[in-house]
Amino acid sequence: MHRPGPLARLLPAAALLVAATACSSASAGTSGTVRVVVGYQSKTINTVTAGTLLRAQGYLEQRLAEQGRRDGRTYQVVWQDYDSGAPITAQMLAEKIDIGSMGDYPLLINGSRAQEAGGPGTRLVSVTGYNLLGALNGVVVPNGSPAHTLADLKGKKVSTSVGSAADGTLVQALRRAGVPDTGIQKQNQQPAVGASALKAGSVDALAQFVAWPGAVVFAGDGHLLYDGAALGRPTLHGVVIRQKYGTAHPEVVQAFLHAQADATRYLNEHPLDASRKVAEATGLPAEVVHLYNGPDGIATFATPLRPDLLNALRQDVPFLKSVGVLKALDVDTFVDPSYLAAAALPDVPPARITGTDEVCAKPVTDPGLAGEIWYQGEDVTHPAADPRCLLRAVRTATAAGKKLRAAYVPDAATGTRWFADKDHWVLDGTALLPFTTEDGVRAHLAAHPGARAVGWDEALAAA
Repeated sequence: MHRPGPLARLLPAAALLVAATACSSASAGTSGTVRVVVGYQSKTINTVTAGTLLRAQGYLEQRLAEQGRRDGRTYQVVWQDYDSGAPITAQMLAEKIDIGSMGDYPLLINGSRAQEAGGPGTRLVSVTGYNLLGALNGVVVPNGSPAHTLADLKGKKVSTSVGSAADGTLVQALRRAGVPDTGIQKQNQQPAVGASALKAGSVDALAQFVAWPGAVVFAGDGHLLYDGAALGRPTLHGVVIRQKYGTAHPEVVQAFLHAQADATRYLNEHPLDASRKVAEATGLPAEVVHLYNGPDGIATFATPLRPDLLNALRQDVPFLKSVGVLKALDVDTFVDPSYLAAAALPDVPPARITGTDEVCAKPVTDPGLAGEIWYQGEDVTHPAADPRCLLRAVRTATAAGKKLRAAYVPDAATGTRWFADKDHWVLDGTALLPFTTEDGVRAHLAAHPGARAVGWDEALAAA
């Protein structure tokens, strides 16, 4: 269970009551007091606009206080932190959580089980973070692992959270690689347990969702074997409500969506500050948070229920049925855009890397090439126009005595933002190209016979 960080402890006492309750949250409290129980996953950092950052900034409490001044009621927020979406669903079905955030597969399972239970059920009302290619999920192996492709995991122990989006990515990617569902020894573990198991050597790989692959790699405990973007299937996280609660307290749902928009705007307008606040609240390294949540990060943050994301959910239902974690789901009933429509939220553009590249002396214009550099002891990051410019900047700065905190650059094929010094690099003529995985390097070398793989130090020198 997550313990609130210093920022969270500054919130009003009512907002910091984190305790399970045996009674329905919709009926809890005294006359004139409305309580809302919010389930979230603090370390699943592409839900922070509906959880960690939202809580740290106090936006929901502020919005509900405004509502209270209009209707004379007192609103009380109860926050409950979990490691994955499954327990949030269980608590929603027991009417102990009113609003929750989770990934696409857990969302679909949530809707299915609620529909199966009968009654009003649950509704997907907004999106938090998404990646159109699926790069929020990945498979990590220890450094020195004999596995160089996903197929090399056949017969090996792989830790994942069964029923999660990461598990779905693992199964589908293995099938594509010719490995059947029974071809690995799957270990059903929470993300933190799996990361510890990987470090201890008791599993051969870790298949998890944001932010665990990045955290393991940044800590030096492994490298990325498989980038979920290779599947080319959108993955998203979103907000789900109990429809019974939404019917009883639509003003609370509206306040939540406005507060989520507040958090989204803050993250997109102040990405580095947001990354620091999420890091402080979760204990995750700020460099890892910023990998996913920074400008042009792996996650894009926005609230709309985009048609392409909803189509991806519909396409996921047959797969979830095939692996036995979902019986049936009427997606069109589960998705309810009416709450967002009523909220009439303003459009918030995603954060982009902008400015002028200081070393190459040119504007940063192409997000498919742009990188970002963060040096130790500095409160700002520096934009890089392209991978070569990023390498030149790092080399120049380190020669001048600066220490690199983190450098981010997009994969040359998929666009997945990753740590530049953890990437696999290719020298192709005069071009220096970063790839998140060995698979990416092999594919490029096969198509470009004159190119060759180089290490980080050689890439720096070549720049």
